[in-house]
Amino acid sequence: MIFNGKAIKYGDNVDTDVIIPARYLNTSDHKELASHCMEDIDKEFTSKVQAGDIMIAGNNFGCGSSREHAPIAIKASGISVVIAKSFARIFYRNSINIGLAIVECAEAVDGIADGDTVEADLDAGVIYNRTTGKSFQTQPFPEFIQKIIENGGLVASIQSGDVK
Repeated sequence: MIFNGKAIKYGDNVDTDVIIPARYLNTSDHKELASHCMEDIDKEFTSKVQAGDIMIAGNNFGCGSSREHAPIAIKASGISVVIAKSFARIFYRNSINIGLAIVECAEAVDGIADGDTVEADLDAGVIYNRTTGKSFQTQPFPEFIQKIIENGGLVASIQSGDVK
């Protein structure tokens, strides 16, 4: 799996209430959730994000409540992968469950600026900053997680027979 896009960067401790504010949790419509993604921390997010863009974040990304709405909103907004220094564990699992690729790589976060062009090769475990020419090593995704993400989430993977 190779993802290419522009970096949209955030800091530490971005919680699920900022990713998708609680006032929008009365819907399960993915497009509606995406239209409010990050609005309490970045009013321009929905107007600047393009399909395939890559979210970069600091430590403890996705902390807070265990709502699946947060990774759904990010994925539905067009973000292809989130690269962070660390993730809250429940956010990490929810992301994999809904098919959002996420990678922990502190060196890449430190070496990528907002607006840089980034390529993430999750099969090889390499993140490239195409703007600066630097590359960063990370752990490749295990094959079963690759299948979950490729199929669009855990339920779709089970239905396809790729994950048992």
